[in-house]
Amino acid sequence: MAETKKIKTALVSVFHKDGLDELLAKLHEEGVKFLSTGGTRSFIESLGFPCDAVEDLTTYPSILGGRVKTLHPKVFGGILGRRELAEDQAEMAKYEIPEIDLVIVDLYPFEDTVASGADEPAIIEKIDIGGISLIRAGAKNFKDVVIVPSKAEYQPLLDIVKEQGAATTIDQRRWFAMRAFGVSSHYDTAIHAYFEK
Repeated sequence: MAETKKIKTALVSVFHKDGLDELLAKLHEEGVKFLSTGGTRSFIESLGFPCDAVEDLTTYPSILGGRVKTLHPKVFGGILGRRELAEDQAEMAKYEIPEIDLVIVDLYPFEDTVASGADEPAIIEKIDIGGISLIRAGAKNFKDVVIVPSKAEYQPLLDIVKEQGAATTIDQRRWFAMRAFGVSSHYDTAIHAYFEK
C-alpha cells in the first residue's frame, strides 16, 4: 500500500516561524496553496506567497481573544474527510469543505512559559487548543494527510519535497503521524505536571 498522495492545500498555523520560510518556498514552487490565520498568514504573505484566510473559509473571525480560530467543521472536515469514502466526499461537496492535505503546526510554548516564571493566567493562555486538535486530526487521517506537528519536522518534510516533489508515501505520512502523537503526548504530560503541582 505504497499509496502516494499529492499535497495541494496546506493549513499553516505556527508559533515559531523560524526555519519555515524555506519549506514554504519549496511548497509554493510545487503549486501548493496556503491557508492560515493571523500572524502566520501575515508571515506567509510577507514572504511574497498568496495565502487564503481561514476566516474567509469559515466565515467566522478569530474570536475570544484568539482562543477560537481554526475550530470549525470546514477546517476539521477538510482534514478528517476520508478521500476514498464516497459518503465523506458527498458531505464535503454539500458543505463546501475543501480538502486539506498538509497541516503544519507549532504549538504555543507552554513549557517555556512555565519556566519563565510567568503568572498562572499567562500560563493558562499558553495551553494550545486549536493546534493540538489540528495535530490529532491530521495524525488520525494520515492515510490522506501529512501532519507536521512542530518545527522539528520542518526539515524532514523539506527533504521529502526536495527529493520527490509535493507528494508523500503512506509510510512517510505514518512516520509524521507517529511524531505528531509524540508531540501531543509530551505537551499534555507537561500540562498535567503543571496542574499536579
